[in-house]
Amino acid sequence: MIRFFNTLSGKLEPFHPLKKGEVKLYTCGPTVYDHAHIGNFRAYAFEDLLKRFLVFMGYKVTHVMNITDVDDKTIKGAHSEGISLQEYTKKYIDSFFKDIDTLRMARADHYPRATEHIPEMIQMIKGLMEKGYAYAKDGSIYFSIAKFPNYGRLSKINLKELKPGERVELDEYEKDNIIDFALWKHKKEGEPFWETEVGPGRPGWHIECSVMSSKYLGETFDIHCGGTDNIFPHHENEIAQSEAYFGKKFVNYWLHCRHLIVDGEKMSKSLGNQYTMRDLLEKNIDPLVIRFLLISTHYRKMLNFTFKALEQASASLGRMKDFLYELKNHPFKNGENKNVAQIIEKTRKNFAEGLGDDLNISVALRALFEMIRKVNSFIGKGKIFKKDAENLTDLIRCFDTVLAVLPEEKEDILPEEIMIKINEREKARRDRNFELADRIRDQLAKEGIVLEDTKDGVRWKKVRT
Repeated sequence: MIRFFNTLSGKLEPFHPLKKGEVKLYTCGPTVYDHAHIGNFRAYAFEDLLKRFLVFMGYKVTHVMNITDVDDKTIKGAHSEGISLQEYTKKYIDSFFKDIDTLRMARADHYPRATEHIPEMIQMIKGLMEKGYAYAKDGSIYFSIAKFPNYGRLSKINLKELKPGERVELDEYEKDNIIDFALWKHKKEGEPFWETEVGPGRPGWHIECSVMSSKYLGETFDIHCGGTDNIFPHHENEIAQSEAYFGKKFVNYWLHCRHLIVDGEKMSKSLGNQYTMRDLLEKNIDPLVIRFLLISTHYRKMLNFTFKALEQASASLGRMKDFLYELKNHPFKNGENKNVAQIIEKTRKNFAEGLGDDLNISVALRALFEMIRKVNSFIGKGKIFKKDAENLTDLIRCFDTVLAVLPEEKEDILPEEIMIKINEREKARRDRNFELADRIRDQLAKEGIVLEDTKDGVRWKKVRT
């Protein structure tokens, strides 16, 4: 059984998709006014883990992630650089896709952009006005919260604080402002605008997601994700718009991840602790280590991002890679150990059950590393055979379809000059010239080639330098 903590109900619920064997998933994507930072990637990594786990469990997942390419921030950025909105956002859209590929995040089925869905937004806005949920004022159109009695179910806000008639045009506003929000903003000097049936202007941020999610996933769909900072006002407003317009439930399960802090402090540019992928890669940090750290804390717990934590993530990932290396290169004898088959099945069960319990990654990883510990002990005692090694390798690779933290499987071939050095070192060892052998070993280590001397001869493996 799979169960998730549903923000809407405030409790753990068994997961039952609308259609058996299929899941419709919407995740809040980037607002492309700057390069995405590790706080953004904490949310994207959680959503990627969720999607990969659902696929692992046999579901067909249709995934939509929006791209907000028109809002207050993107307009301000384009204006400050004196270029068009499209030219300004393109560089950050390109940067976003490059970063998610680097972090091995599975691509969504659709990446709708707000600027490409203006006609659909106008249709919804007109419908909300016709149904009495929206009204025009000074060229803009607002959603009337007072007309939607169920407002506040997601965020659990106190509707008694409602101030009838107060309006806000800002996309993001104070969290305690329970006021009417803009669906359509009137044309302003120096801002991009569209000529439409409801007048010249541009969309508000909230209407964009309601339109794009329903277009690609339907009027009601299974899961909507985002960070806890999206709960109010953004997701609350999405619910109000969509349910007022369609007259039915918008989303069945709302999953929200807590934010990321850096060295125990809130992330901000002023503190110099707001890292982009580019910043971290320039420090020669393996992107798969970054990914491992981002997914290794439960999504509903705050993640403290530190360089010490990256070192620990690197060590954990190193255990997995070393284990695979041993399975591939150890001279196992023919045969199979039935006890190993039992360990494999128990690990597979515990891994799936851990993630099935609201994506409890700690339980899943504990099952994996406990298996590695046991099997390494068996290897040392000569109790692992060729068939066991093959089955264990298959299991790790299967788990990695969810975790996506291991390098792609490929046959490593060393350059000829490296092989010459390895052979020179072997000759030096045979000649008992240990000083030369050690010097060559140290030179190779600096080039990322670690040598291991075994009773069956020298073995090597590549490491990130």
